[in-house]
Amino acid sequence: MKWALLSLAIVLEVTGTLSMRASEGFTRLGFTLLTLLGYVGAFSLLGLVLKQGMPVGVAYGIWAGAGVALVALLSRFVFGEPLTLVMWAGFLLIIAGVWLVETGAHDGR
Repeated sequence: MKWALLSLAIVLEVTGTLSMRASEGFTRLGFTLLTLLGYVGAFSLLGLVLKQGMPVGVAYGIWAGAGVALVALLSRFVFGEPLTLVMWAGFLLIIAGVWLVETGAHDGR
């Protein structure tokens, strides 16, 4: 259940971030409200994930890493923002870093 909640928290955070960009400085009410709902929902679900016992380093690492990668990928298609080879290398480093944090969380248990 905690993995499903974490996945939904990531989706809501990405929705909030993309909506913030689309709100044009919070001048578009619909996107401004979607930004607020996305972030409130994301943090609420992240809190539930932590309450269920997922280590904070693992939960936050996956939440933040996946959020960064998804926002960059989706903003390419939604807003026409650049997606370079250096950014792709960054995605690979994020994946490697999250994997190391997750693996390290289970050492010594």
